[in-house]
Formats: sequence, C-alpha cells, structure tokens
Amino acid sequence: MTAASLSWLVPLPVLIPLVSAGLALILGRRPRLQQLVALIAMLVSTVIGFVLVFGANSDPIVLDVGSWAAPIGITLVADRLSTLMLVVSQVVALAVLIYSIGENVSDPVPTSPVAVFYPTFLILSAGVSNSFLTGDLFNLYVGFEILLAASFVLITLGGTRGRVRSGTVYVIVSLFSSVLFLIGIAWIYGATGTMNMAQLSVRLAELPAETTMILQAMLLVAFGVKAAIFPLASWLPDSYPTAPAPVTAVFAGLLTKVGVYAIIRLQFVLFPGDRFSTLLAIIGILSMIIGILGAVAQDDAKRLLSFTLISHIGFMMWGISLDTVDGLGAAIYYAAHHIVVQTALFLIVGLIERYRGTTSLTRLSDLAREKRWLSILFMITALNLVGMPPLTGFIGKLGLAEASVLVNTPMSYALLASGILTSFLTLYVAVKFWNKAFWQPKRVIHDDFVMPAEGERLSGRQERIMRRLEEVQREGRADEKAQQAAKTEMEKGGGSSNIIMYSVATTLVAVQIGMAIFSGPIYGYAHGSASNMMDNDSYVRAVLGEDGRGQGVSKLPPFRPPWIDPNPLPPLLPAQPELPEIGGNDAN
Repeated sequence: MTAASLSWLVPLPVLIPLVSAGLALILGRRPRLQQLVALIAMLVSTVIGFVLVFGANSDPIVLDVGSWAAPIGITLVADRLSTLMLVVSQVVALAVLIYSIGENVSDPVPTSPVAVFYPTFLILSAGVSNSFLTGDLFNLYVGFEILLAASFVLITLGGTRGRVRSGTVYVIVSLFSSVLFLIGIAWIYGATGTMNMAQLSVRLAELPAETTMILQAMLLVAFGVKAAIFPLASWLPDSYPTAPAPVTAVFAGLLTKVGVYAIIRLQFVLFPGDRFSTLLAIIGILSMIIGILGAVAQDDAKRLLSFTLISHIGFMMWGISLDTVDGLGAAIYYAAHHIVVQTALFLIVGLIERYRGTTSLTRLSDLAREKRWLSILFMITALNLVGMPPLTGFIGKLGLAEASVLVNTPMSYALLASGILTSFLTLYVAVKFWNKAFWQPKRVIHDDFVMPAEGERLSGRQERIMRRLEEVQREGRADEKAQQAAKTEMEKGGGSSNIIMYSVATTLVAVQIGMAIFSGPIYGYAHGSASNMMDNDSYVRAVLGEDGRGQGVSKLPPFRPPWIDPNPLPPLLPAQPELPEIGGNDAN
C-alpha cells in the first residue's frame, strides 16, 4: 500500500479517542461499559499506529484536513519520527489503561471517580497523538492544550489536599509554558504569515538572524518546561508522585517525551542549524548530573523515579545537541526506550504501594522473598534504565557514545563523560532501591497505629479508608467496632493486586526484552527518522508538494457552483486601448 492510500488513517488516532471519550462520559453510570469503550478505542488506535509505522517507512503520509491544501489548511504528517513516537505512546497508554481496569476490579470502591477517569484518559491520549502527528505549529499548541487540560483533571483525581496542592503547582507551570508558546506563535505568524511547519522552515530562514534567535529561544523555553529539562524541571518531583499509580506512570512515560519531540521539530525543521547546540549540550549535562544526584538523595520511591526521569531526559538532549544523524538517531531510540522503561517502573512501584501501603524506602523490606515475581520485574527494568547489556538502555547509550566520538569535540567528550558518570550513579540508585525495598530483612516493628496528620500524603488505599471513616461518621454510624476495623485495615496499608495488574507490568518488561531482541530494525528506523529530520527538503516536499501548494485542493480543479454558467457572456464594455506613456521624447 502506498503512503497516499493510507492518508485516511492519519487522523484516526486523534478522532477515535475523542469520540470514545464522549461516549464514555455518557456511560458514566455504567463503569464496565466505560471500560469496554475505552479499551476498544485504545486497541484500535494502537493497531492503526502500527499500520502507520510500516506505511511511513518509505515516504511520509500527508493529509490536508478538509482537503484544504497546505499551507492554508491544517496538515497532519505521519513520518518516521511521528509514527515511531505514536506507536510507542499508544502501546504504553493501552498498558496503563488495562492496569487501571485491573486496579478498579481490585477496588470495588475506587480511590478516583471512575466516571471521570476514562473519558479524561482518552482525551489525554488524543492530545498526545495530535501533538505527534500535526504539521501545523498552532495545531501543536492545540494538542498540548488538549493533553494538559486532561492532565489537570487526572493529577487532582480524588481531591485530596496533597493532590490539589501539587496539582496547583503543575497547572501554574504548565500555563506559564503555554503562554510562552502562544506568544512565540503570535510572533512567528506576524513575521512569516503562516503556521505550517514546512513553509515555516523556508520562510524563517529568510528572516534576520537576530529575529530567528529570539523566536527560537522563546519556543525552546516553552518546550523545555514541558520536557522537564534543567533548570526548568523543579516542578516535576513535587507534582507526579502524588497522583494515582496509572496517572503517574502515563505522565512519566509520555508527557515529557512530547516536549522532547517538540524540541526535535524545533531544532531540525523550524530552525535547522547548530545555533543552540552548545546550550543544549550544557543543559543535557546539567540535567543528567543534577537529576541523578537528586535521585540519590531520595528515600521515597516515586520521588526517586521522578528525579531519574529528569536525569535521563538529559540523555536525549545529549543526542539532539550533537546535531548529527547518528546523535539524533540515538536520541530518538533512547526516547522510545525510556517511554516504556519509565512507565514500567512507576507501575511496579504502584504494585509495591498497594502491597505495603507505602513508597517510603525506609519502611519497605524483604519484598524479594514475599513477592519474587515483582522483584524480578523490577530488577530487569532497573538494569535496563542503568544501561546493562544487552538491553535497550545499553544500545541507546552506546549509540550516543559512538556519535560523540565521531563528532570529536571537547563538548562531545564532556557529554560522554557525563553520561558515563550518570549511568554509574543510576546503578547506585537502583542498588539502593533494591537493597532497601527487596533485600533487607524486616527489622523494625512499628508502634500502634496513629492516624495520619493533616496534609500528610497517604497511599491510595489509605485515602479510601479515610473517606470511608468520614462517611460513616457523617451518617451517624460511627460505632467503635467499625472504626477499629477500618483502622486495622489502614494500618496494614497493603491492598490486593490482581493478575491483570501483574500481567500489564510483565507485558511491559516483555516489550523491553522484545525491543532489545529486535533492536536492529528499531534502531534503523530511528536512524532513518533522524536522516529525514536532517534532510529538511524531503519534509517540505512531502507536505507542500512539488509545486509548493500542498497535497489537497491544489491538485483538484477549482470548485464551481452548479448555478454558475460555465460559458459566461462577454463583457458589456469593450476593452479600452492603452494610453500613450507621458514623459517620453515626444513630450519634449
């Protein structure tokens, strides 16, 4: 099948979740049907993503929405980069959705409003897909706002004090970056008169260097906040850990990678060249080192993983800053690897929290004996994050190292040294996590249960039991026996985890192993994505066509309403002769 024959599939990863979100909202009182609708929508979107991956292998698949040709209309582009990021994000989102269904099955009284969760989750997926597939800068802003609006709801689900407080920080920072993005869009449109990325790549090159520097810097800051690069990432460790496990997992896996994807488009399509390469290299080094040092200092599992997330975004900045095909290809491969690994780690920590009722490493112990399969899943995923061969983390880091050696500059070797140091510190963090949570025997017997203080962050199961106690007291059924039973359950902290949740975590680990086995084709696809990004002309020709007017109505005859005569009458007045030119030699 040719790329043109698959163009009708391009908008479906956006449309299907949006339509399904509306249907799921209508079915708010029937949670099982809601789950079925969400599951079918994500399954279909994932299948379409795989079809687009193979279809875009040769040429980009371009669709002018509404047959309004670029650059007038909005264009969707499924090239190698967008389809690779799309299919990985769809796989991860589907896994998290199934995990959340398993969590809901285990909890007859869920900690989060189910009627809101599934529609919002589908809207988040639609926003991510739109951000990856769009070829229009303003539509990229729309995609960001769709996923951010959904994330505002998801991060505050349950309405607890801790979630609202951390969600407020997240909302303020996200709105700040969105305002910067919108201002940058207004300036770019004022300077170029277009929002189409392919046409912008041509027109921005014609502007003065000082103007393009300001525009590029504005967008880089806006995207840097979303990607959580240093020093724009201080909001992340305080925001992500308070959300429910499925929400935290999908946030950590996807949202920051959308920012990284936008930076790649910014650096290699809109503003090709190495103008900010040195700055991005310094940002990469600081993100790697400071992020992993923050993880070293943490004793809470979720905050620890949040800092490792910041640190390993630095590896992607490393590849982007090299401004070569090899460096960018390694960065794209590493981004795809990191989406799966980070999501799996947060889901595994969610299983630990449900079993023990806490994510504090000082209160966890002996999980290797009690939950052997969970310990195996964590060990494989943590070693993949470290970069142990032959897993995907090692392959991605090896590609970055080779690209740095080929560049052969002091800054490239500084990036290489920082990457090696960060990998060793990541190994220390993984060993620390393993030793405290899985290996050390139980040594401490806790005192009698004490009700948590106001504002203290609780596990999901503890929050549910606290709400049960409050409901019992409000209804006047505050008998001492019922309260004591609930307190005992809360003291135990742990909750049941069913086979669905463990199967999802196992599947994500299997995906990591599969990506390592088929690393050759996947790495080749990522390298091809980088080649397309570096060859700016191929992207422009694919979107605008050979005549520079797009793939839509420019290829069709002009529309003529049926009531207009195809053979109009001649004009009533004859054409006037041209007047002689005044001021010539005859005038003298």
